Amino acid sequence: MNRMLAVIGALLLAISFQAAAETRVGVVDLRQALFSSNDAQAFSEQLQKDFADDENKVREAQEAARQLKDRLEKDGAMMNENERTKLATEFQGKVQEFNVLKQRLDATVAQRKQQFLEGARPEVDAAVKELLDEHGLDLILPSEAVVYVKPEMNLTSQLLDKLNK
Repeated sequence: MNRMLAVIGALLLAISFQAAAETRVGVVDLRQALFSSNDAQAFSEQLQKDFADDENKVREAQEAARQLKDRLEKDGAMMNENERTKLATEFQGKVQEFNVLKQRLDATVAQRKQQFLEGARPEVDAAVKELLDEHGLDLILPSEAVVYVKPEMNLTSQLLDKLNK
């Protein structure tokens, strides 16, 4: 009985190795392909234009806070307590303003990037499916999940070409 189970186990193992050997797998770096695409570059340029004013406000608040901090460190010892307290309060206000502006900008930019990714998803999926069919592959894995891939099985550049069509 044990011998029979061992033979069946060995046979199943041999079959699974043979099936795995026949499986054709490709690899793509989805992030690289997507963010290198023409659409992503146009999106990035538009994003910079849309948020240029907000970025300037963030930089101005940061610079104002830095100047107040420098003044406080440099001249704080020579100021009376009331002046020093007023300057420290003004500095804290600028730091808070900077933090609020930065968080708001970061959240808005992240939301827009997420919308771009969601909008691009059907196109990416269709391009990956085309690669799967063109190369007769059984599976395409993201490069993050792979330790090593033969260069001919890395299909990232081909995916980028398809996204740029």
